[in-house]
Amino acid sequence: MKRKVTKAIFPVAGLGTRFLPATKSIPKEIMTLVDRPLIQYAIDEARAAGIKEFIFVTSRGKSALEDYFDSAPELESSLRKSGKDALLEVLKATNMDSGAIAYLRQNRPLGLGHAVWCARRLVGNEPFAVILTDDVIAAEKPCLQQMMEAYTETGGNMVATMEVAPERASSYGVLDIAEDMGAIVRARGMVEKPKAEDAPSNLAVIGRYILTPKVMNNLNRMKAGAGGEIQLTDAIAEEIAAGNPVCGFRFRGQRFDCGSKAGFLQATVAFGLARPDLRDEFAQYLTDVTAMQKAAE
Repeated sequence: MKRKVTKAIFPVAGLGTRFLPATKSIPKEIMTLVDRPLIQYAIDEARAAGIKEFIFVTSRGKSALEDYFDSAPELESSLRKSGKDALLEVLKATNMDSGAIAYLRQNRPLGLGHAVWCARRLVGNEPFAVILTDDVIAAEKPCLQQMMEAYTETGGNMVATMEVAPERASSYGVLDIAEDMGAIVRARGMVEKPKAEDAPSNLAVIGRYILTPKVMNNLNRMKAGAGGEIQLTDAIAEEIAAGNPVCGFRFRGQRFDCGSKAGFLQATVAFGLARPDLRDEFAQYLTDVTAMQKAAE
């Protein structure tokens, strides 16, 4: 019997150095994509997938992240008195029930695998999800929800995947494919950040995972991998070596790398154009900018 996945880990301890100086005073996860912070997109996706317990692995300087999910009585009262009911509803969607979120500290930046390992006691002997907030995925059905539906068929471990250009493989964990069944692929290996010529495929692992507690046992060994860090990819690959199933899932949707400035700007354009209240004005602006650039050439 496959156990239902109700816990998700959000590794949010990174310093966000690619977005300095903004991240000098605010966590990267609070940076806004249109009018919602990155972390809200991740939380909403987890909720849609049936997640009930949210585990944040943080570090020093992330208190704004904790405050964001707390209630704001004065602001709510002001909106209520002003009759701004629509904004009040938007605000309520950011509140989390008492006890729904747990915060843990990763005291040293030892890699994604180490960040996930920090949550081992809260996960216990249950399957769990991992969501990387840098990866924002625009999809009709949220990516993790798609994965949960596929997971009911496969069980085991599952990672979100997408095809990347061969020269980009060195930026990702990459699957060695044993069997390609379309939306689902069975992996016979995983390699973290391989050189382009050594990559076993162009199917890259994206920041969504459904994992068994055995992965935590593998992380317990604290084996350093690529970059001298404890890699989650390596711990998942050990499950393949042990004969336990690991599947890649080709999700339906568009992924934006909001850990990079270019990716963040691309996501801003895509999500802005998807908003009925912004679409017309924003699209006209983009058209005008493009026309001016062509005229200047």
